[in-house]
Amino acid sequence: MADQLTGRILIIDDSEYNRSLLARQLERRGHSTVTAAHGRQGLEYAQRELFDVILLDLMMPEMDGFTVLDQLKHTPQTHHIPVIVISAINEIDDVVRCIEAGAEDYLTKPFNQTLLYAKINACLERKRLRDSEQAYLNAIRYELELGRRTQADFLPTSLPQLTGWEITAAFVPARDVAGDFYDAFLLPDQRLVCFVGDVCDKGVGAALFMALTRSLLRAFIEQAAANGTDPLRAVAMTNEYIARHHRASRTFSTIFCIMFEPKSGLAQYVNAGHPEPLIIRADGSVSHLTTTGPAVGWIADACFTIETTTLRAGDILFAYTD
Repeated sequence: MADQLTGRILIIDDSEYNRSLLARQLERRGHSTVTAAHGRQGLEYAQRELFDVILLDLMMPEMDGFTVLDQLKHTPQTHHIPVIVISAINEIDDVVRCIEAGAEDYLTKPFNQTLLYAKINACLERKRLRDSEQAYLNAIRYELELGRRTQADFLPTSLPQLTGWEITAAFVPARDVAGDFYDAFLLPDQRLVCFVGDVCDKGVGAALFMALTRSLLRAFIEQAAANGTDPLRAVAMTNEYIARHHRASRTFSTIFCIMFEPKSGLAQYVNAGHPEPLIIRADGSVSHLTTTGPAVGWIADACFTIETTTLRAGDILFAYTD
């Protein structure tokens, strides 16, 4: 009895004698029971209350056991409850029909009490394992949703509005959370900074590293602008911080960062190992903004060259992650 599991059991049987007998036997073993006199009542109880196991008779008025079983297994809040069919019908076709409909087991009346107890115990074991798995999955879903919301907080809620410019962005993670990021903002002198990046992984770990990389890059850009130094040096500064303080993580990011003079369209950029952005010219020609340095966070003291380009009326700059 040391390993005896107890649970809440619903007994559905039109025989008052059978209901009372089963209830007394099960309660002596520590289970709690609820009884239903016919199928419709049992189905109502199952949909309204929580049960660990259902013992189901087949031949009943109003709604037979076959119909009850079918509805139990097709209702989201009850489909996971183990059902043991206990019936005087011992035709193999009926047994097969019940098992195929989702019953955990089938006992014929009169049944062996020890066998019934063993089957109930097995059902409780399986159900509690499924419940534990479901609780774990729910916890994971909660963590992923929390991660998704946290990640969203690190992405811009709006993009700069500039006369003669159109800036748009789309973010579609491969999983619930990912390591992709982007930003676009104006410096105090009205230069426009845009960057896009991708951490070398997917999932929660990549999202956490994304938050670090994006925050460092934005902070170093704003710091450089305030100090009168080149904001694009922020890429090298971010690289140094991550390479020196987070080298053990072996995680890196590709980053494309570009800074525009909105009136002239003149731009300077750093491409740190990122897939080459494209400039689709108004005349249909295409320019590739090739890499100017390695991925960020991989090599300390890495060199990031600053290149220049110009965006003219009708040109489109397309930057992306993979």
